[in-house]
Amino acid sequence: MFDHLMALVQQNAGDAILNNNAIPNERNNEAVETVTNSISNTLKNAVQSGNVNDVMQLFHNGDNNVASSPLTQNMQGNVIENLMQKFGLSNAQAGGIASSVIPAVLSKFVHKTNDPNDNSFNLSSILAHLGGSSFDVSSLLNNFGLSGNGNSESNGIKDALKNMFGK
Repeated sequence: MFDHLMALVQQNAGDAILNNNAIPNERNNEAVETVTNSISNTLKNAVQSGNVNDVMQLFHNGDNNVASSPLTQNMQGNVIENLMQKFGLSNAQAGGIASSVIPAVLSKFVHKTNDPNDNSFNLSSILAHLGGSSFDVSSLLNNFGLSGNGNSESNGIKDALKNMFGK
């Protein structure tokens, strides 16, 4: 999952990172990796802390509602903080990168996850990766009427996932 996510960030880095004078060209890959880690860590922390509802809603609501997701806001805050620390950027510079890259990446991430013709991401493998588990989550999702594409919402699955991840 991480490699596919990093590719999405790379594809959407454009002017925000790759052509940004505030980030030296020799550190572009490090900036892309920083953004990717921030996205992954925010999702992982949400799942592992039992905040599965926000993760499920992000994927359930589709790529048109990414900007309004609390996770998007958390990710942008994490990206800003990490870019400021690692690259000495101002809050405005880091905020510009975060507000440009995060919604675009998440939109494509959610779209790819919900697209039955695109197998680069699926909800079951994302949840397994984020939960730090090596088991197949898809059978659990199927028990709750989900096929791994996030098209249903159930308190049962949220509770089950919270229990699985020990939170």
